[in-house]
Amino acid sequence: MSTSRESGVAAASIAAGEVPTAGGSRFPCCLFAVTLGMDWLAAACEHGFAKHLSGMLGIGPPKDNRMTEGSLVARGASTTSEVPVQSVTSFHLPRHVGVILDGNRRWAAEHQLPAVEAYRLGARRVSELVQGCDDAGIPYVTVWALSRGNLRRGRPTTGSILDVVLDGLGQMARCGRWHIRSIGAVYLLDPEVAVRLAALEKETRTARHVTLNVALAYDGRAEIVEAMQALLADDRRRTNEPITEQTIDRYLSTAGQPDVDLVIRTSGERRLSGFMPWQTTQAELYFTDTYWPDFTGEDLRRTLDWFAHRDRRFGL
Repeated sequence: MSTSRESGVAAASIAAGEVPTAGGSRFPCCLFAVTLGMDWLAAACEHGFAKHLSGMLGIGPPKDNRMTEGSLVARGASTTSEVPVQSVTSFHLPRHVGVILDGNRRWAAEHQLPAVEAYRLGARRVSELVQGCDDAGIPYVTVWALSRGNLRRGRPTTGSILDVVLDGLGQMARCGRWHIRSIGAVYLLDPEVAVRLAALEKETRTARHVTLNVALAYDGRAEIVEAMQALLADDRRRTNEPITEQTIDRYLSTAGQPDVDLVIRTSGERRLSGFMPWQTTQAELYFTDTYWPDFTGEDLRRTLDWFAHRDRRFGL
């Protein structure tokens, strides 16, 4: 049984975005909030449970917020495990990871569950992915949650997907660590969806750990067309100014960000399907048969290990 002083310390630490462990260290509360729910987190703040739960689970923070020589912290939904990685340093890590979140409906069919359950688990996996990239020191992540072609499935289907996406992003925003942005033809979605996405971006704009681009109603060719239309309509650009790659970069949805250097696609498909064609020209492509709802921290660790051992020569 904890003392009132211990409970007060636990509550204050959780309010600050940390869960105190038995050893007195601090652990980000983001995964607790996403996995167990904000109601549980509020109760932990009130009663001081978090200190004892984290102690029982043996959860502790990595010594550094980046991948170090010889190890990568791969964090799952409720535990932290340290998995050895051969000769991996931060210099071998991608700066921008793009993920095509594929296989949700097939996962649901195989488990004889409604598709919305796959999307709910998939939303949790997105949080785990971003947390894993945050731990490794990867500053940019883009996830493709809904393509423009998916809109043909009809409003009932896309509406349930967007509800899950918005709920998941709302919980991630409460962590205060990640800047959440939407890219794609958001104007094709219901106006209230666009309003909620704009609010999330504003709420998280001062976060400095990871920038998360959430691609919704996204199509890569359409992005390039719209970028060129914006460029040609920009009166500030002189008509005799040459158009370069850098010029076009400034009009893309990822302006100011590094190109994607690692693309992960789940579910066994071996194609990009229009995912960021401009930004992925030099990307390493990692295809896995694992459905997105089954993609865990261990899968991320394995993918980053694979990337670290790629010989990226860039034509040299």
